[in-house]
Amino acid sequence: MIHIVFEQNNVEVLQKTFELDQSIQGDIVEIKDDYAVGPILNIYEAEGYQQRRDWWKELLEFTNYKEQLDIVDDKMAVHHLLKKLNEQPDEKVWIWMAQNQHDVCSYYWLTSQLKDYQGKIEVLYLNNLPFINEKGLIFYPQHLHEIQPKEFLKAKKLARPITPSEFEIDPDEWKKLCNENAYIRILEGGKKIISKEETFYDKDLLMHITTDFQKLNKVLSQTLSKMKIQTGDVFLAWRIQKLIKEEKLIAEGDWNKGWKEVAVKLNVQ
Repeated sequence: MIHIVFEQNNVEVLQKTFELDQSIQGDIVEIKDDYAVGPILNIYEAEGYQQRRDWWKELLEFTNYKEQLDIVDDKMAVHHLLKKLNEQPDEKVWIWMAQNQHDVCSYYWLTSQLKDYQGKIEVLYLNNLPFINEKGLIFYPQHLHEIQPKEFLKAKKLARPITPSEFEIDPDEWKKLCNENAYIRILEGGKKIISKEETFYDKDLLMHITTDFQKLNKVLSQTLSKMKIQTGDVFLAWRIQKLIKEEKLIAEGDWNKGWKEVAVKLNVQ
């Protein structure tokens, strides 16, 4: 059995679940890119793939995550997955997906390449389902890693084959999103992803930026803790740089020394 997840933290919780139930033990494949943000036009072609890598390179320039770009090779991960499916006809794939745009967009990107393997691919979509947290309270997780390993055992009952109609409809939906090529995609409900303008998260950022200088790290952490629709800190830092260039914000400090050396405030005329 092969398990596919879309966040590193999900790998860790799934490994702990294997210790409780060896019947679902198998290889774990992590799709590492965040397909809910950034350019995706012609993403399966060399030109589109390179455009996306160049965009991520720009975003990562002043971060501590520069090396991550070198370890993200989802194309190679899919190549190895397809190779294994071809070599082992009885192999099954479980795609684990939570109710967030990161997982759903990654699901679209992935399954658009798996149409020839109908019957082998199953999905576990934890869509608006309640679980018990560490305090014994009911909650609705937005990410798989929020679920306790023992609760994960309940989730395995949700595994179901991706239907032939889904293998027709879902790639068309993803193709539409690719052609729109918006820089932000959000989950509206179910598996419905809608495109949003690049400035979509600016309002969240500006709510936490004042007329006094604040460290960039603080602005990012406060914004992320309050956002209803989540994205990554790297994307938000990139938007702050854009707002500085548009003279909506003022910055001080050396970006080359990292976020902790940069402070920002509103540009009040």
